[in-house]
Amino acid sequence: MASVSNTFENVKAKVLSAHESITLGEKVDFYNSWAENFDQDVAVLDYRAPSLAANSISSHFSGDREAAVVLDVACGTGLVARQMKKHGFGHFVGIDGSEAMLTLARESGLYQDLKQSMLGEEPLLDQKGLFDVVVIVGALSAGQVPVNVVRELCEATTPGGHVCMTTRSNLENLEYKAALERELKQMEDEGLWTCVEVAEVEEWERAVSEQEDGYISGAVYLYRKLQR
Repeated sequence: MASVSNTFENVKAKVLSAHESITLGEKVDFYNSWAENFDQDVAVLDYRAPSLAANSISSHFSGDREAAVVLDVACGTGLVARQMKKHGFGHFVGIDGSEAMLTLARESGLYQDLKQSMLGEEPLLDQKGLFDVVVIVGALSAGQVPVNVVRELCEATTPGGHVCMTTRSNLENLEYKAALERELKQMEDEGLWTCVEVAEVEEWERAVSEQEDGYISGAVYLYRKLQR
């Protein structure tokens, strides 16, 4: 048990150190340095967001999964694509800001195309309305990407397609989560999409903050882009 505890403490320290990365360059450097051990570390945290997002999409997607084109935003090493592959999806395009993460995603063999892009700093894509599913897991949180990125996610989706997003519900992310939900509702009021499902999940991942113990909670949002 001691080794497990030490492993968790090491991962906890690593995640907390990410909060010290303020500039965009520092954040990219952090993720580049984390890439090699990322999958093992988030497994220690019992990080459930990729499987929860894939389950939500699978529950509501009625089209041809093998033919569907999925845009995996902030794809990292490919955790979300691996989960969606289990549900029958087979065509993935990935975007991430970290070249080291993209190298591992490329080695997974899951993606037909991968692109390096700084979310919130650069346009997501040149072409819009091409993707049957757009998913972003892990990046919508305080200190990561701005809330207004969700408008680009909607623009990238084909009419009738789905956008799946996740965020944490722990104390330090509550302000961001509230702003995110206001933006999602505003876009619904504008007739851009309709809410399919919002799932609040108690055991999202193990807490790393000094103010929290056990597990933190999180949320999965699934929207369907409307025909206009």
